[in-house]
Amino acid sequence: MPATRSTERRRTGSTASSGATRASAAPEAAAEARAVRIVVNGGTHELVVGRDLECSTTLAALLRERLGLTGLKVSCDEGACGACTVLLDGKAVLSCMILAVEADGHEVLTIEGLPEDDPVVLAFAEQSEPGYGTALQCGYCTPGFVMTARALLNRNPTPTLEEVKEALSGNICRCGCYAGIAQAVMNASRRIAAGARGGEA
Repeated sequence: MPATRSTERRRTGSTASSGATRASAAPEAAAEARAVRIVVNGGTHELVVGRDLECSTTLAALLRERLGLTGLKVSCDEGACGACTVLLDGKAVLSCMILAVEADGHEVLTIEGLPEDDPVVLAFAEQSEPGYGTALQCGYCTPGFVMTARALLNRNPTPTLEEVKEALSGNICRCGCYAGIAQAVMNASRRIAAGARGGEA
């Protein structure tokens, strides 16, 4: 009889232990399965951690690989070149350095979200002034520069050349088009000012 009670105690203890393990695992599973809601280029995306993305998924990887927004480029993948720049709530951020889960509840704008007649897009496409040259050659860095410039002009529509250079200092152009890029941003600023005055860009 004592042996039976002892066995029952061991079984009860084992069951309790197993129940505790399941109970402790439940919140972890719930945390892993939590939903992440991100507004990207005006559209809302609801994603489940553990199914649609991992906790370690970067915003750049989510945008490119899950959502197919390959306009943003990943070059250095360590926050040193600016190629992956997007706007997060209107501010320029390096999407390779931000986890996708950190964008939960925020708005993301990639270059695909800019209209074709955006002053910055037009200025980069048309830049070819003598003495400055083009704003792009291979074009790999262009989306990052455009988004950085867009963020600058959002907060300061009429920057000085020095302010433009400072804002773009985190972006690298391996083709060396810096003079043309800075001039394109200045031209975009003029277009925005002209539009605000109701004149022609």
